Amino acid sequence: MTSKALSWITVIATIIVLSAPHLSAVDKSPEVPAGIPPRTVADHLHAVIMAHRNFYTIHIANRLLQEGIVDVSENWRATNSLPLPVQFLQETNEMAELTGTNVHYHLISQWPINKANTPATEFERRGLDEVQRHPHQPYFGTMGGSKEQMFGAVYADLAVTRVCIDCHNSHPNSPRSDFKVGDVMGGLVISFPLNN
Repeated sequence: MTSKALSWITVIATIIVLSAPHLSAVDKSPEVPAGIPPRTVADHLHAVIMAHRNFYTIHIANRLLQEGIVDVSENWRATNSLPLPVQFLQETNEMAELTGTNVHYHLISQWPINKANTPATEFERRGLDEVQRHPHQPYFGTMGGSKEQMFGAVYADLAVTRVCIDCHNSHPNSPRSDFKVGDVMGGLVISFPLNN
């Protein structure tokens, strides 16, 4: 090997060694945030979940029911009908859980038709009380220990269609029968892990 070739190898090796700490697939400059704040993640998830739910409620369940094409029923599997909007949300949550991302969402209410939709934790109770008082302000917090810390959010669940209101107001298991469009019917709880 000539001394000229050896010199070039030494120069290239030196450049690689000196620049290695600056090589990265991710831009680590101070202008680039390290991550998305949990509240922002929850807001994004809420926007997507509600877009799907409202589209299903307004443009599928409500429309097909009003036109007499198909019924919407609690027993949708057995009666060959469409699921209620709350059941649609439950089914999509179960499908999301199959991805293994540990993202969960469900509806709760102070006046649930199904007692399984009663707030189950202190966080849910506190969040539901807060969104009842301040419907346009989500309630945020953390849950769990240091090993598996979860971020939680509760958003007001508003009555969007007559079908939802009529079902809740007339259902024999409903503890409340005076809902109007725009009323807070309960809350949407979203949770996801803060740890990797």
